[in-house]
Order: sequence, then C-alpha cells, then structure tokens
Amino acid sequence: MAHSPRHREHIVRTGRRDLAVEIAGAERGWPVFLMHGTPGSRNGPRPRSIVLHRLGVRLISYDRPGYGGSSRLPGRRVADAAADVAAIADDLGLDGFSVVGRSGGGPHALACAALLPERVRRTAVLVGLAPAGAAGLDWFGGMTDANVRDYGAAERAVPVLAEQLRLRAERTMDDPGSLLALLVEQMTEADRRVVAGVPIRRQLTDAYAEALRQGPDGWIDDVLALRADWGVTLAGIRMPVRLWHGADDNFAPASHTRWLAEQIPGAQLHVQPRSAHFGAVEVLPEILAWLADPVERATVRSDAGR
Repeated sequence: MAHSPRHREHIVRTGRRDLAVEIAGAERGWPVFLMHGTPGSRNGPRPRSIVLHRLGVRLISYDRPGYGGSSRLPGRRVADAAADVAAIADDLGLDGFSVVGRSGGGPHALACAALLPERVRRTAVLVGLAPAGAAGLDWFGGMTDANVRDYGAAERAVPVLAEQLRLRAERTMDDPGSLLALLVEQMTEADRRVVAGVPIRRQLTDAYAEALRQGPDGWIDDVLALRADWGVTLAGIRMPVRLWHGADDNFAPASHTRWLAEQIPGAQLHVQPRSAHFGAVEVLPEILAWLADPVERATVRSDAGR
C-alpha cells in the first residue's frame, strides 16, 4: 500500500465558504471522515500516521463552520454537516466512505448517515449526544454543571451563552492549556487517567487553540445546533452503525447513547465499564478498523452494556 505524507492540509471551497481539511494515513486506504468534538478542530486527537497505515485508513478531518480555518455558517443545523462532507468528498473524488463522530461530532456523523445513504457505508458514534427533547430521556441527567449551564442557555438565554463562551474562548487563546485545565477539574478518574499523558494533553491543547483562533462563533453555533432540531430522521438510517460510550461519562452521559441505540434500526451498542468521555480516544483505532471494512454488512444487534 502506498504511503502518503504524514498529513496533508487544504481548503475546499463550497459556495462562498471555505472548509479547512486535513488528511492523514494511507493515501489509498479506505476513506473515513472524523467529525471532531465541541469545541474542536481538524487537528484533534487521532491515531499516529503509522497506525492509520496499518489499519488501511485514509482519515479525513475538517473544521466545522466557524472553527479553525473554516468560514462561519450562521444559523447552521446539524444536518448541514452532510452537505459539507459531500462537498469535501466530491473535491477528493470519493464515491463511498465511512464516518465517525466523537462527542459533539456524533450528531453530525449521524446526519451524514441519514442524508448521504448512497455514499456512507458505515457510521460510528463515540460518546455522542441525543437530540434535545428526546422522548423518555433526562437529557441533563448525570451531566457536569458546566455543560448543563451551557446547553441550558442555548434554549433560554443565547446572549448569556455567547458571553460565557466568548470569555472562555479568549482565555483559551491567551492560554491554550486553560480550557483543558478547566475540563480536568470536572473529569471522572477514568478521564483523568486518559489525559494524564503528555502526548494526548498536547493534542487536546493544540486542537482547542486551533478551534478558537477565529473566536467563539464555531463553539456557540455548535451548542445552538445541538440543542435545536437536527433536521435528521434517525429511524431512517439503514447502514451499519456502531455506538460506543464510556459508562462513567459525565460530559455526555451514556444514557444518550442508549437512547440513540433504541432509535437507529440494527445499531450495535457498547457501553464500556470503567471508561468515560475521553476513552473515545483510546477506542478509536478499534472503531476505525471496523469502519475500514465496509464490504462486510453487520446484521446482528449487540445489546452489550444495556
């Protein structure tokens, strides 16, 4: 298998907007789109290039509108991610691909699954969120106070949310490590173990700094989109879907993923004990291996972790 450079960055023009894209791994490997978290950027945590080559994966990441090097799209919905992914795939000459979303990227991955069924072969969601108003789900149950405050303000007090995230973004731009330090204060022990290593801390810090270099707009728009109507019909998703969650997650509680599993026909569910939100970084290579095997069609529903 031919090897590409460690990574490649370029801009994809869609309409009057730019999308900043980064590609890593095997040049002729199976293409997998990685949808970053909230906040996040294209240079977020991912396996090393040598691991991606071994897996046969061509990993494609991009900054959602308003983050990093991508133009803002005011009033964007979760569903709008499908058109952006399609534009990037067209630019790269890709007919088929897989998608994985982490945390706030999870709903955007599901949007691709629902709205690009002819192109998306497999989809995975790691520590994802359920839609606002999900019937029978206590959406805020088990969530950190900071996330309850931010997501709650998205419905009741948008100016308050904007000011909160603006101040946080400014602190992050002045001190890129400040956001991670704030998150560590809220983490479970399982998450503190994951982010204890220097490489992962550097990846997260770099991702947050890049995400917010234009300011807080991408972050604000993400939170608003996640708490608004996604524009996605989960019951219509028909390709294989894997849902993974750490049982001790207090940023996006595992109850969200259990709810998603009940809505998506045939979805495979795994809730991992003694793991939490940032455990998604550790499980990503295993998930990529599954996503890069699009020929096999998963038909058995897994009830693990229910």
